[in-house]
Amino acid sequence: MPPFHKILVPTDFSDHSNEAIRVASELSKLCGAPLTLLTVYDAAIVPLPEGALFPSPGKMVEELTENDKLLHAAVLWARDAGAIEVSTLSTQGSPVEEILTRASTDGYDLIVMGTHGRSGLRHAIFGSVAEKVVNKATCAVLTVR
Repeated sequence: MPPFHKILVPTDFSDHSNEAIRVASELSKLCGAPLTLLTVYDAAIVPLPEGALFPSPGKMVEELTENDKLLHAAVLWARDAGAIEVSTLSTQGSPVEEILTRASTDGYDLIVMGTHGRSGLRHAIFGSVAEKVVNKATCAVLTVR
């Protein structure tokens, strides 16, 4: 029996995420498990003393359109890398919360994700999406550097 049946790959389209897609595609082929690429749009909100500055609707549409193009290209790349079946999910919100919710709700038994390898002050301030997912996920998580 294959060790994994359903693989979730969160991507921000960085080189680290692309490497995670490659690894997950190989695991998909090896285990005969379908792969889902997840992208989470997290609007850049700038806090101000009087409130917050949100991106314009035009800017959000532009960014979402670009995400869709990159997601389509990632699907083709995952198939070329050996994934047996590739689907996509595109959501909005907190990346950590969306990854954990999708993994739990949709029954994934493996999350494969890239890590940026931040350390020091930058890590202390921003934390790590991968680290938070590893600490809170109810399924296996493979991080790829």
